Amino acid sequence: MGKILDRLKGGNILVSDGAWGTFLHQRGLSTDECPESWNLTRPDDVFEIARSYVEAGADIILTNSFGGSPFKLEPYGLKDQVYKINRAAAEISRKAAEDKVMVLGSMGPTGKMVFMGEISEEELLEGFKEQARGLIEGGVDGLLVETMSDIQESTLAVKAAKSVSDLEVVCTFTFERTQSNEYRTMMGTTVAEAVESARTADADIIGANCGNGIAGMVDIVREIRKMEKNLPILVHANAGLPHYQDGQTVFPETPVEMASQAKSLVEAGANIVGGCCGTTPEHIRLILQAVKPGKHAI
Repeated sequence: MGKILDRLKGGNILVSDGAWGTFLHQRGLSTDECPESWNLTRPDDVFEIARSYVEAGADIILTNSFGGSPFKLEPYGLKDQVYKINRAAAEISRKAAEDKVMVLGSMGPTGKMVFMGEISEEELLEGFKEQARGLIEGGVDGLLVETMSDIQESTLAVKAAKSVSDLEVVCTFTFERTQSNEYRTMMGTTVAEAVESARTADADIIGANCGNGIAGMVDIVREIRKMEKNLPILVHANAGLPHYQDGQTVFPETPVEMASQAKSLVEAGANIVGGCCGTTPEHIRLILQAVKPGKHAI
């Protein structure tokens, strides 16, 4: 399988996968259970989720390792299994992808803040390195540092990934619209500051995920393109903005509604389009038809 950047040459558009957590819970994951533990205890269920996105036609699928850092695993008593859990996550998605689809190793935020004195830069760096090593040994094609809000953490995560591998590294941030009509992370980071930090850390692909439906992501992509003309942009949009209904969080956009807006993301400058919270294989299948009309699901 070629590198991601190679696949994007000539203006090619790639389609990524959608949400994972929803399906883990549908298969029985309890709210107090570690999602990443299923890579060891219920690998068949994890495989079926990954495979569903392959069958939907995705060019890229992720791994069940978003919370696979030692800092996220520690409360579950799994800190000593970081490498094992992440390697298993990669091996499962690699098996589902076969040699047809690329696999990105997911690395989410730790919840620890250096500037608050909760952790040192060295500890954070080493933790991300350990996670990345497991994913790399499991067979990923690249690493995705995602859902970031703190540029200090994102920079350390990208540098950690780069230091243990020559694979491509993607870095995405989560932005929300402020009352002054700007997009900022929960830490107050602007789109321009996030892009500059990812670029300085030597990320190969930049972008945004979660926090917004496609409409908001179009604005964010346009803002990214104003200051970054060359690096590819990856976007994983939610299925609309969430609301609470009958005690549950609901993401309102149907596959048809989301797919009808997907082409706008590409026109704004996105190179890789996928889904985040609330999206399903059917969302991805219809997004594929919208942005790559010549390709069909399996």
